[in-house]
Amino acid sequence: MTRNPFYNALFAIAYIVIFVTSLILGPQHLGGPEESIFYPMLGLAFLVLSVAVMAYLFFYQPVLMLLDGQRKEGVRLFLQTVGIFAVATVVLLIVSVVVRG
Repeated sequence: MTRNPFYNALFAIAYIVIFVTSLILGPQHLGGPEESIFYPMLGLAFLVLSVAVMAYLFFYQPVLMLLDGQRKEGVRLFLQTVGIFAVATVVLLIVSVVVRG
């Protein structure tokens, strides 16, 4: 992705927000949930897609740096991205508790 851990973590949070919003609002616009064999298939497909997107956001640039001989910088980028993502996750948790009341 980028060499900026803030952007990497921000893109990951944005992906999650868009993904969850579409999962919650999507069935409402389609007339409500109905039992179908396609829902488990879609669930698994979304899981695989999410794993691929998160792997790209978290691992792609650090692995490239590792392969270029920049091991220390690659590890630092990965750990900073995970740390910033963890802080953003805690902030979302706090916001959800405060908003819920």
